[in-house]
Amino acid sequence: MSAALEEASTERGEFIRISEPEPGIWVLRLNRPEVMNSWHAAMRRELADVMAEIAASDARVVIFCGNERAFSAGEDVRGMAGLTDGGTRKFRAVARAIHASFDLIEAIEVPFIAAIEGVAAGGGMELALSCDFRVLGGNARMGLPESNVGLIPGSGGCSRLVRCVGAPRAKQIVMLEGVMKAERANELGLVTRLVEAGQALDAALEMARALAAKAPLALGMAKMVINTCADVDLETGRRLERLGQSVLKKSNDHVEGAQAFIEKRKPKWTAT
Repeated sequence: MSAALEEASTERGEFIRISEPEPGIWVLRLNRPEVMNSWHAAMRRELADVMAEIAASDARVVIFCGNERAFSAGEDVRGMAGLTDGGTRKFRAVARAIHASFDLIEAIEVPFIAAIEGVAAGGGMELALSCDFRVLGGNARMGLPESNVGLIPGSGGCSRLVRCVGAPRAKQIVMLEGVMKAERANELGLVTRLVEAGQALDAALEMARALAAKAPLALGMAKMVINTCADVDLETGRRLERLGQSVLKKSNDHVEGAQAFIEKRKPKWTAT
């Protein structure tokens, strides 16, 4: 575990352990080590609750991590057998609930970082794709192996992957690659930063500090505008940029940032 986390206040939560090692920086540690941090219904419910808490908080940056063996191996196969017992309509309702938690990560106007050691497969990789940044340790492995069991990545994997690396590479990753080593994931454009094995969380904390030092409203607006621009035409994207800029122009943080620049000092952000 990172030295910063060892010195942090006591973690809370059951399947998703929450700590705040530094003001404004939240670390969410996936905590089902006996099954490689794979997902089950209770863990997904806890994730939804944590996302609601973050949305209402003053968090500046959020980091997801696991342990040295696994970020997350995806859905717990022991709980999958009964998902279609109530018919396909019930299954699609469950799928919508899974999507909803990952969608919140994209929607909350705070930067999210996935710090990945070990395996991030299936739903684990889909969680990582929903984050804004991915930091991988050298021994990490990522992949979407659902085709090996007759499925496709169905919790945002296909749709987010297209936005991340484009359709040709998305097809390659889903249909050919399987679970990839960190270097290969980096070659295919999935990685923000590749570091030595065991250093992903420390590198993510370093990135989080850099983000937390910036204007929070501006980062949130940038995340929202960039995510939306991926889904709209160029002119609509430009209009959204202008609208977002006009909102920030009226903010106290912009006034403070400009004044701090003139006075050659660090700005004091208030997120207002």
